[in-house]
Amino acid sequence: MAGGVRVEKMPGHWLLARLGKRVLRPGGVEATRRMLEALEIGVRDEVVEFAPGLGATARMALERRPASYTGVERDREAARRVAEILRGDRRGCVVGDAAATGLASGCASVVFGEAMLTMQREAQKRRIAGEAYRLLRPGGRYGIHELCLVPEEIDGGMKEEIREELSRTVRVGARPLTPGEWQALLESCGFEVTGHVLAPMRLLEPGRILRDEGPAGTLRFAANLLRDGGARARVLAMRRLFRRYRNHLAAIVLVARKPTTP
Repeated sequence: MAGGVRVEKMPGHWLLARLGKRVLRPGGVEATRRMLEALEIGVRDEVVEFAPGLGATARMALERRPASYTGVERDREAARRVAEILRGDRRGCVVGDAAATGLASGCASVVFGEAMLTMQREAQKRRIAGEAYRLLRPGGRYGIHELCLVPEEIDGGMKEEIREELSRTVRVGARPLTPGEWQALLESCGFEVTGHVLAPMRLLEPGRILRDEGPAGTLRFAANLLRDGGARARVLAMRRLFRRYRNHLAAIVLVARKPTTP
């Protein structure tokens, strides 16, 4: 996925994946599980996931035995890898843009995406949420799991400082929002927000890594870090950044519903 990009220029999520980290969501497996529980995926649901990445959440969603699952992934190699883990009829992963999937309107009862809206500018965030709205039939549910700025009344200067530091260190154009701003974004696209949960953003803390990756995965990740000095420097810089702003960074899980009447 990272192609020939040098370690110092590689987006942080690509770098972590190359080092063997499988869970790349800001709130970890626990927040993902909360999102899936709130979406109440069942055997009658037709599910669409935006940007499934390594497929970790796809596996968890498929444990709920939905009627169908479709991943929409921009990266062709990532889409191929996700397709490899899908077994059974009406399960697949297409190469496409979450803002314009090409899927039929009203084809889904559940749409979700994680750690991908944060990296988009305001207009693109709105286009992606709008596409989720288009794909859902009335009463359908939309879930997001994203990076969040806290508290709600965070100083504007601090907000921009954090965004700039995230973009510089993680090498992606990170634009996290406050809880109220995330809610307003979805409401502006027509959704009714049914609830949200905040969780600590501890992606690179040892305890979180162990819970997310398990003992074997944690050892694999640590061994890869020890072998690659350049990658280790990048990961430690990201962890220092997350720790510096730990009072202002969180993960948010937000679930909304498409109204049953216009």
